[in-house]
Amino acid sequence: MPFDYVNVKGNPAEIDRMVRLSGGRQVPVIVDEGKVTVGFGGT
Repeated sequence: MPFDYVNVKGNPAEIDRMVRLSGGRQVPVIVDEGKVTVGFGGT
């Protein structure tokens, strides 16, 4: 399954996108077909 790795460090636009998707500054943020999973535990 292909995926895109996005390094948000030093990239304000991607940090904003991450915060919008996750509701905070937790990583990883995984988006799969519109479903957002935050963290390794899958919250």
